[in-house]
Amino acid sequence: MFNALERNTPEPGMLLVAAPGTESEEFARSVVLIIEHNEYLTFGVNLVSRSDVAVFNVMPEWLPAVAKPQALYIGGPLNQQSVVGLAMTKAGVDPADVPELKRLANRLAHIDLRVDPEHITELVEGIRLFAGYAEWAPGQLAEEIERGDWFVAPALPTDVIAPGSVDLWGDVMRRQQMPLPLFSTFPAELVDN
Repeated sequence: MFNALERNTPEPGMLLVAAPGTESEEFARSVVLIIEHNEYLTFGVNLVSRSDVAVFNVMPEWLPAVAKPQALYIGGPLNQQSVVGLAMTKAGVDPADVPELKRLANRLAHIDLRVDPEHITELVEGIRLFAGYAEWAPGQLAEEIERGDWFVAPALPTDVIAPGSVDLWGDVMRRQQMPLPLFSTFPAELVDN
């Protein structure tokens, strides 16, 4: 689907946007934030898959920092017992000055969840917690991008803490160059069209 488009390079802080009508049910209408990308692997979390589990029930100490809806999100199919934390930092906070934050993009950071939540709460506009992650082996993501399964786009910090009512996939598509905005209303189920 996206193989005829100009391509951005995958790197931390970029989004992988699933092609409309992708064959993969697991990643249909996914928006994956890349956290790590190197010669050995690509690692990220799906920003759009909210679970029915309240953060209060699994990690209540982080609740004051979690953006609404305060639910655990499903970051991907792998290792769903582990949790990945992402944050939109407050204006003026430099993650380089905070060892517990790893800068991914402007005002967007990966959080070391082993720290005291109170320390992080004062530095962020909001955080999101993700159970599990998505991972690609060397060369695997490049093949999928070449095949047209993914479009690579810059992330906005608000993507991470988007309200539950937002169609993040559609919003990301709308802010791209033509012809991608035309796909923004592509239905999740073709039979609904």
